[in-house]
Amino acid sequence: MILAAGRGERMRPLTDTTPKPLLEVRGKPLMQWPMEALAAGGFTDLVVNTAWLGEKISNHFGPKPLLDGHPALSISYSDEGRDFGEALETAGGIVRALPHLGEIFWVAAGDVFAPDFAFAQAAVDRFAASGKLAHLWLVPNPAHNPKGDFGLSAEGLALNSAAEKYTFSTIGLYRAALFAPPYCGIPAGNPAGAKAPLAPILRAAMDNERVSAELYAGSWTDVGTPERLLQLNTPR
Repeated sequence: MILAAGRGERMRPLTDTTPKPLLEVRGKPLMQWPMEALAAGGFTDLVVNTAWLGEKISNHFGPKPLLDGHPALSISYSDEGRDFGEALETAGGIVRALPHLGEIFWVAAGDVFAPDFAFAQAAVDRFAASGKLAHLWLVPNPAHNPKGDFGLSAEGLALNSAAEKYTFSTIGLYRAALFAPPYCGIPAGNPAGAKAPLAPILRAAMDNERVSAELYAGSWTDVGTPERLLQLNTPR
């Protein structure tokens, strides 16, 4: 699943007419980078949630986009804007899309640039065997998030409390069971359009040692401001 429903307030005025995931980074829409990486890893069934200017995303890519001239993905769209008038936040959007997702699935944000990240079947297999409910990739803290989000134990568990914390990259593997009681009370498919953030659900699961994590050392940018976008697009 690619998260692409946000308004992108900090990117205005760029996002007044273009959804943030369609802003170009190095010659292609920002969200196309993880789409191509998923396809390269053999993951070809994709759900994209949309809200703000969502029709521009679905019109641009369609149900079977051509990547490098070849049909590489089949996309289902979860149009939160059409169905509810606004984005449902991360957990609300994931639960809305659950009927279209498998028992285990990737989630990545459409506004994060991580061009070297490999979506690997081996990672899925390790996660499936672990019995955990989520596996997160953490990155060194950028200047805009100096305190980080989660800790990491020597055994590879994600921690709520730790002397050293890292930033959640937004890339993760999840089990559908995380988005059900006792961690999430929204019915599958989110028929009422409940809005819910992801962090409280993850933190509750972390308290029960049900979330694993690892550090990702590759290039990573949360493209949250026009300045960061310009920096990525400035030739070096």
